[in-house]
Amino acid sequence: MRVRRGPPAAGRMRAARRQTVRSWNVGLVMSAGMAAREIVLVDCPDEVGLIHRITGVLAAHRLNIESNHEFVDTDARHFFFRAEVTGAAGGTATGILATELAGVLPQAARVRVTRAERRPIVVCATREPHCLGELLLLDAVGDLPGRIVAVVSNHDTLRGLVERFGMPFHHVPHRDAAGRDLPREAHEAELARVIDGHAPATVVLARYMRVLSERFVGRYPDRIVNIHHSFLPAFAGAAPYRQAFERGVKVIGATAHFVTAELDAGPIITQDVIHVDHAFTPERMAQAGRDVEKLVLAKAVRLVLEERVFLHGGRTVVFE
Repeated sequence: MRVRRGPPAAGRMRAARRQTVRSWNVGLVMSAGMAAREIVLVDCPDEVGLIHRITGVLAAHRLNIESNHEFVDTDARHFFFRAEVTGAAGGTATGILATELAGVLPQAARVRVTRAERRPIVVCATREPHCLGELLLLDAVGDLPGRIVAVVSNHDTLRGLVERFGMPFHHVPHRDAAGRDLPREAHEAELARVIDGHAPATVVLARYMRVLSERFVGRYPDRIVNIHHSFLPAFAGAAPYRQAFERGVKVIGATAHFVTAELDAGPIITQDVIHVDHAFTPERMAQAGRDVEKLVLAKAVRLVLEERVFLHGGRTVVFE
């Protein structure tokens, strides 16, 4: 594993620009002299009076609801709630608020109160630059509700792109010096060591072309976001654009999902499609697909970092 940064002078300039942008962005969340914005997340069995009970606790702590969403899955009789609240500076601790909310809700309720802030993410990529480049650009201009703290790759191909943005780049090869494949356990152990060194809230697979083991995925439960170059569940696995071409499809798309032990079967966060026709070759489909992939992944990362995604069995509830 090798880590290297760009030229010192250029790196300092890029870091200064990035720090300016990030300081400005944090100001959107917590301006000088203002209280922090908290995000209240609840999901529980549905019953009468849940909104009244939740808002009663928030009002008792003099918290102002600036936005909120709720949804009831009528088939499962399950309730979902997300609100952004503000109050007096130095107000109620999040732990106390979560405990009080849980006390007025059904016993099976899951309650979380978290601060709206830019959380760290680590991006894993292989050789293709489009998804990674989109995330790096959004981070550089302060338009990502998180902060990329490192990029990890099993190839050295993308080092130059990453270092232009002043980001740490970690090359964790999956082959030894003789070109032989390393045991998966050894490679994933080193990959996990590098990722954990940056303590990310979320790991983003930006076209990281390695199948991860169940053990590795279990290390980051519900914290790995992947982009698949297909409108899942159609054309899972390898070469989806070739599969789509052979079936003569009229739309192609991309799917961002949470990673689970089953390949390309995790809960879907967001998807999008574009129209194609008989004139599209597999190569042209792939080129058009790359434009969709980078936008879908960026949207999914934004939704996850802004705490807008609830897991609901094998599905998600997403408040956009």
